[in-house]
Amino acid sequence: MDTIRTVIRRKYPVAEDIIALELVAEHGGALPAFAAGAHIDLHLPARGGGKPLIRQYSLCNGPDEAGCYLLGIKREPGSRGGSLAVHDHLREGDVLTIGMPRNHFALAEGGPSLLFGAGIGITPLLAMVLQLRAARRPFTLHYFARSPAHVAFHERLVHASQAGQVHYHFGLSPEQTHDALRGAIAQATPATHVYSCGPSAFMDGVMQLARRVLPDTQIHYEYFQAAANVAGQGSADAPFEVVAARRGVHCMVPPGMSIVQALYAQGIEIEVSCEQGVCGTCMARVLEGTPDHRDVYLTEAEKATGDVVMPCCSRALTARLVLDV
Repeated sequence: MDTIRTVIRRKYPVAEDIIALELVAEHGGALPAFAAGAHIDLHLPARGGGKPLIRQYSLCNGPDEAGCYLLGIKREPGSRGGSLAVHDHLREGDVLTIGMPRNHFALAEGGPSLLFGAGIGITPLLAMVLQLRAARRPFTLHYFARSPAHVAFHERLVHASQAGQVHYHFGLSPEQTHDALRGAIAQATPATHVYSCGPSAFMDGVMQLARRVLPDTQIHYEYFQAAANVAGQGSADAPFEVVAARRGVHCMVPPGMSIVQALYAQGIEIEVSCEQGVCGTCMARVLEGTPDHRDVYLTEAEKATGDVVMPCCSRALTARLVLDV
């Protein structure tokens, strides 16, 4: 995987429990270009004898901000340690390795855009707002947050807010959120594209309502955390055989163990990052068998083909799964 060495130019608060990191190239010069919706892998140093962490964060920049990557990161006390490491240990001037920008959440070419962000899910949508404004393309953003103090990068949304393109929704109950989403989606035209990022329950609500009026090809989303116990088609974690075809290795994957873990025990290491089926780093081609998809990275159409699988979290519906690894 290609990586870049960067320096933290600035670290500063942008909302309650949310900090921004500005990253620049270690030795100056330009960073690789990216489009709105892209994210990077952030490599966090090992601490206290633990392993280094790799976490994914969306790029928040606008198209006119060359030479810097901007991240917004929320403190999550119940997380697996990435956000706490960023908030508590990283300092301005620290050198960090990052991955090249990747984009599985890009803006479509045409049509008006209807954007829905909740909490820290605003980060990729912020880049979209800035890109859409620069291109003079029509859009509306609905931003759901606990309170005004929890609005990240407020100053970057001021102009769009003044133009009536941003609508804030504060402290809503689940029922009120559903009503607000339903009212907003009712304004969609046949050419509208919907974009959503936020907690799983929020995004499920957006997609359920959007699918009543728009085809799946016009509904775009990005999870930043997998829902708990994402299930496939009901395999109930039955054991199955996995084959690493290029290495000629066969092994069983028992309940409670991932494909990645089972193959690692046989000396085969698959590159992983999020380990939740969110980022796509570990994606492997399927040569034989039917995957039990438990990721939130692949689209429903991609899952239906059965051509690839995320071995960090998914399993198999067949007794045998052969992978091109």
